[in-house]
Amino acid sequence: MAEGLDELLDEVESKFCTADPFCLGEAERCRGCGGGGGVLSADWIRAEAELHLRVNILKLSLKVIVLQIINDHVTSGYQEQLLISTETFKKEDDLDSLINEIFEEPNFDKKPFKLKSKSSGNTSVRASIQYLGKSCSPVYLGGSTVPCGVGTTTSQRACDHLRCISCDFCVVSYNDYMWDKSCDYLFFRNNMPEFQKLKIKLVKKKGTRAYACQCSWRTIEELTDLQTDHQLRWICGKH
Repeated sequence: MAEGLDELLDEVESKFCTADPFCLGEAERCRGCGGGGGVLSADWIRAEAELHLRVNILKLSLKVIVLQIINDHVTSGYQEQLLISTETFKKEDDLDSLINEIFEEPNFDKKPFKLKSKSSGNTSVRASIQYLGKSCSPVYLGGSTVPCGVGTTTSQRACDHLRCISCDFCVVSYNDYMWDKSCDYLFFRNNMPEFQKLKIKLVKKKGTRAYACQCSWRTIEELTDLQTDHQLRWICGKH
């Protein structure tokens, strides 16, 4: 559509804006041969100027009409681009650049992000994606000798992303420590999750792991399925 409009305007300009004095009528050429050539030349210049003015008005009118048609049919998202372009036109007084911008196709599609990695790192990337957002099933607790990670029936690992659904606290754990027998609910209620306050109730013991949230606490020595302890309201918070 833009090319058709430009061709139409170029055709009008070529026919009417580049008038050749030798293309005038026979009567005018004859009159130009007489003594009144000076007056005829001035009249011809005035006529040419008026013709240029009319063609420029025609071109501007066509552009305004095209602007109005496009403005009535563009989408709401593209109207925002049109408003921005109009502001630029008001500042720069450049109608031609505005027309060219309007005829450009709006780009509403975003290119998808593609993850690129070298062949040597493909294994680690696939492993990271595989475990992203994974939950333990079943959920295991364990002593300090039990490795932490995503627990499965084939990979028995202690979950280190535990969360309590009762107090809504993350469960903390300390390797090679056990909780003192004097611990009570108020102690954890007032001191979680600051280690400097909790350590007064921690007793060193190799091979154990001390777990606690704001409402519950446990000392674990061996691999333990969380489902066997019905009092705990802990779940895997995903890895």
